[in-house]
Amino acid sequence: MADWDPALYRRFESERTRPAIDLLAHVPLAEPSYAVDLGCGPGNSTELLAARWPQARIAGIDSSEAMLASARERLPQLSFERADAADWQPAQPPDLIFANAVLQWVPGHEALFPRLFALLAPGGVLAVQLPDNLDQPSHRAMRELAAQAPWSAWLADAAALREKPLPATAYYDLLAPHAAAVEVWHTVYRHPMASPEAIVDWLRSTGLRVFVDALPEAERAGYLDAYRARIAAAYAPRADGRRLLDFPRLFVVARRKP
Repeated sequence: MADWDPALYRRFESERTRPAIDLLAHVPLAEPSYAVDLGCGPGNSTELLAARWPQARIAGIDSSEAMLASARERLPQLSFERADAADWQPAQPPDLIFANAVLQWVPGHEALFPRLFALLAPGGVLAVQLPDNLDQPSHRAMRELAAQAPWSAWLADAAALREKPLPATAYYDLLAPHAAAVEVWHTVYRHPMASPEAIVDWLRSTGLRVFVDALPEAERAGYLDAYRARIAAAYAPRADGRRLLDFPRLFVVARRKP
């Protein structure tokens, strides 16, 4: 699969950063000495951590070299390193592991969340935001088209690259026995988008890319045209002509016992 496209991702940076702002607002830490932005992307979420705790040592972790290059250009004073969230190990226990819109790409949350939680320093916080939109029209259309000819010949495995999140209660139960406090909640963001094409562009930098990148170059335009038509039908124009993109997200904030 091709590397991530930071420029395309940043096209909707304000909308993408809003959940990170909401997640950070629930982090119950006064002055962490070491905070990690796991899955930092182009550094928009890392920038939030640096602004809140300017005295802390903050590290950004990502598996994409393109995203890391963008983050380093944006925040040259901070540390960024390449690692996979699935098996990342910090050199020392962090006071905060902040994972905004990354762990949906890592399978096996029953083991992953307790493992990350155990990496924290005593009293540390695991703060996670997960897109919970696989049942939305935007993502159903990806899978339905992937099952159709001619694209099914290449896309049989694309839908399996991302698992549906566990129920909120499951994350609570995974962490609560070892935590001083656990908070779980859902928020549905409704983003006004200028057109069906804008919705497609939003998704091409995230969930849609795994389908498009798996296709031969000659098949991509046809798949995208069919997908765009489905998006136009699924997201009707509102009173001002814009389309509202519903985007449910799941939040988990858990603090280790001191």
